[in-house]
Amino acid sequence: MFSGSREFSPLSSSSSSSRESSSSSSSSSSSLPAAPRRSPRALQRHGSLLSQYTSLLESYTEGEIRQLISALVERYSQAMNSGGHELPLFPRTGGRRKRARARHKPCELRELEVSVSDLGLGYESDETVLFRYCSGTCEASVRSYDLSLKSMRSRRRIRKEKVRARPCCRPLAYDDDVSFLDAYNRYYTVNELSAKECGCV
Repeated sequence: MFSGSREFSPLSSSSSSSRESSSSSSSSSSSLPAAPRRSPRALQRHGSLLSQYTSLLESYTEGEIRQLISALVERYSQAMNSGGHELPLFPRTGGRRKRARARHKPCELRELEVSVSDLGLGYESDETVLFRYCSGTCEASVRSYDLSLKSMRSRRRIRKEKVRARPCCRPLAYDDDVSFLDAYNRYYTVNELSAKECGCV
């Protein structure tokens, strides 16, 4: 019914060999045939994945492989320089990539045009001012002090005091005073309202 050679079965060969050994030496019933050794499934899967990646890389040209390696090295170095946390080389979704970029933006000065009433200082005015603020992460500015302070907090050596165990993006200098008229034509001047220079403190 089937044409061609039959497949070799280790089980059938071992059973036939066991029958031969039992017929040749029926007196020694204590000696059993050795079970056939099988390779683990994990190694088989690893070998198949390795062969797939090997065939995939063989399909690339030498220039494409160099470009791929340089891109991976550049991504790794950017992750290390942005705070010492290794980012995944192949992010699963674009959303995660955007969130990672947003988390690792350096501390910098930004600006926003808002009304005086939106400042939350208790003034009622329709005038608009340019509000400059500091935004970004300071993971690259972590010092030995911050690491030691974090360790002391985790060991509960420092409990009651309110301490910050990491640098924060804050204004280093403030812009000129801001003057405006409120809704009742009263003149006010507010100092240290907008940031002029930002840094990690």
